[in-house]
Amino acid sequence: CRQLLRSPSVPSSVPGPVPKRRRPSDRDSPAEAKRQRRVAGSPEQEASLEPVVWLEPCRSAQLEEIENLLANDDQELIGDFSKPHLLPTVEGKDPGLKYISPDTLAKVLTGRYSSFIERSVVVDCRYPYEYQGGHIKGAVNLPLQRDLEESLLERPIVPQDAGKRVIVIFHCEFSVERGPKMCKFLRERDRSCHRYPQLHYPELYVLKGGYREFFFQFPGHCEPRDYRPMEDPAFREELRRFHGQSQ
Repeated sequence: CRQLLRSPSVPSSVPGPVPKRRRPSDRDSPAEAKRQRRVAGSPEQEASLEPVVWLEPCRSAQLEEIENLLANDDQELIGDFSKPHLLPTVEGKDPGLKYISPDTLAKVLTGRYSSFIERSVVVDCRYPYEYQGGHIKGAVNLPLQRDLEESLLERPIVPQDAGKRVIVIFHCEFSVERGPKMCKFLRERDRSCHRYPQLHYPELYVLKGGYREFFFQFPGHCEPRDYRPMEDPAFREELRRFHGQSQ
């Protein structure tokens, strides 16, 4: 019976189960700690017991593996770690976000990536008077956080073709403050709605240079074909009101 109950990892020369070694505490003297290590057993015995004592949960190991993969891959995977980013990115102000050039957005709008993208959503984070003065064709105006939640999270977009993607592209006037902040907000709220690392929208981008740069390069993709800056003197009251609401 003793032979049958003995763990396969314990050497046959040991007559029974080996008690778990006590770790030296902060109160142990160096001599006491050395004595504990000496009497604990041979190196082969300690190696056989170590996996049993220190085995990490499977889920923690998987998350650690994902984090290591991201660190080694310069965070080039999309938010749910399922695949690399589709669109070519450029360097931007915030290293935690993915930026695309106006040229790349123009290619998305003209269907260059249609075989991979089921739907692309361009989120214009500027205030309504800016949007009305000229915006990218097809862009949705979501200047406040509650607008973003109602439009994208309360009614999430689910791709019908599992092999295709839904991408979201944010911008404001210069894509320096409002656009990047809204991009981060969507990711945070999306994370809170799912079990990590699942997401409704794993692939988010910010348009570098914002509407101003895009309009000067591709005015034909804008309607009306115009550009109204945030600090237009004719809309000072609207600026003050919307700026207060966005805080």
